[in-house]
Amino acid sequence: MPVNFKSHLALLVLNLMYGANYVVAKGLMPNVIGANGFILLRVLGATILFWIIYAFQYQKIAPKDFLRLAACGLFGVAINQLFFFNGIMITSPINAPIIMTTTPIIVLVLSMLILKESTTKLKVVGIVLGTIGSVLFTILSKNVGFSTGLGDVFILINAISYSLYLVLVKPLMAKYKPFTVITWVFTFGLIYVSIWPFSWPELSSVQFDNLSIDSGLRLVFVVLGVTFIPYLLTVFAMKKLSPSTSSTYIYFQPIFAASFIYLFYLVGLEDYTQDFTIAKVLCALLIFAGVYLVIRPANKKSRLIPPK
Repeated sequence: MPVNFKSHLALLVLNLMYGANYVVAKGLMPNVIGANGFILLRVLGATILFWIIYAFQYQKIAPKDFLRLAACGLFGVAINQLFFFNGIMITSPINAPIIMTTTPIIVLVLSMLILKESTTKLKVVGIVLGTIGSVLFTILSKNVGFSTGLGDVFILINAISYSLYLVLVKPLMAKYKPFTVITWVFTFGLIYVSIWPFSWPELSSVQFDNLSIDSGLRLVFVVLGVTFIPYLLTVFAMKKLSPSTSSTYIYFQPIFAASFIYLFYLVGLEDYTQDFTIAKVLCALLIFAGVYLVIRPANKKSRLIPPK
């Protein structure tokens, strides 16, 4: 059994949950709850749960690290989640995970810029292929009649924000316990989401007394299964794995999302199967090819491109 088997298993499970979320959450918005109110609900619920557990294993934070924690809360919770849910509300549940697969490419670019990591010519080619595939995918989606031009841009902003979070949070993972980091990240994230002007009005308009069992279970799944548990799994995995390795597991999300789309269709729930087109598949393959070139191990003959 590999030394980091548990970390890899954690990443696989959390991406399975995220794959389900594309269909589960979209079924709630905007009729049951607005995207901004949804984010406030999930971040508020998760933050409370994190603090309950953190209280039993409190760890002091060095004052100098609060600025980085605040930045992680901004990019890893607030911007990340607000753009994701507003994006998925107006785009297809299959578009979002495919665009999210650009995360490893974005992480590599940010690592080059922020951490001054070197790269290879093949990885640069991968960045170019992935970028072309993502742009074409967004254009094609707009042409088939979605609001998705804007929705896909929101998902891309979410991917950039999450990628930046993965880079920024790594030093904190090496210094503090996972619960310490994630509790403070969500605390700062809750502050940002709370002051977002659309959050409270949308949450207060939800008629919780009249929620159906189906909608109630979906809300619980998003708060626990797509917020509380996955973030725990992320910080657990990142104790052993690098940001670039962690980000590669997002590659599974389109597969999981497609599986849940067909599962929901078969059991008579939402039908998003019409969102699959040959053009989208070809663009997705272009993105996947770019991601493969980015994540593949560099051999000794690969020429390194030093950071600027």
